[in-house]
Amino acid sequence: MYAFLLSTAVIFVAELGDKSQLMAMTFATRYRVRDVLIGITAATALVHLASVGIGAFVGDRFEDSQDTISIVAGVAFLLFAAWTWRGDELTEEEAGKAKSATGAAIIAVGVAFFLAELGDKTMLATITLATQEGWLGTWLGSTVGMVAADALAIVVGALLGRHLPEHVIKIGATVAFVLFGVLLIADGAGLFG
Repeated sequence: MYAFLLSTAVIFVAELGDKSQLMAMTFATRYRVRDVLIGITAATALVHLASVGIGAFVGDRFEDSQDTISIVAGVAFLLFAAWTWRGDELTEEEAGKAKSATGAAIIAVGVAFFLAELGDKTMLATITLATQEGWLGTWLGSTVGMVAADALAIVVGALLGRHLPEHVIKIGATVAFVLFGVLLIADGAGLFG
């Protein structure tokens, strides 16, 4: 349960201000919200299943080095904070693809999200979490966190249009990543006992 709750929170925060949220809003202007959410959920579940597989493999192979893994994970979260602070924008080409996707809506959204998430910070954060937490809880939590953040973007986008407080979201997400990073580094350094 801890892995589920932790990964839900971390991935929810990681997804805030991500280009995937912009894609979700763009797809929602073309397709039914239900179809967009189904496509997002399927793509996220697949990408994050692969992510936890990678993370669990790394965690198992270096089980005797959990302190080192904690420090490396903490540094990774600090890098995610820098990545979040830098920002992530949807290019005109990506927005065009999202608006002009053809075929069944669920497949179009699913394929676009799957490709967009490969190598994204949420995938890397999921791998990082899975090095130390249970794979099932991390997988389910990371999937729920990402889908919840994207659903929030769709709802907020529909209600507020393009007047989202992007700078506030970016600051909050950056601070959360710094906090997680510092806590992991402190834990790996033995500062918590």
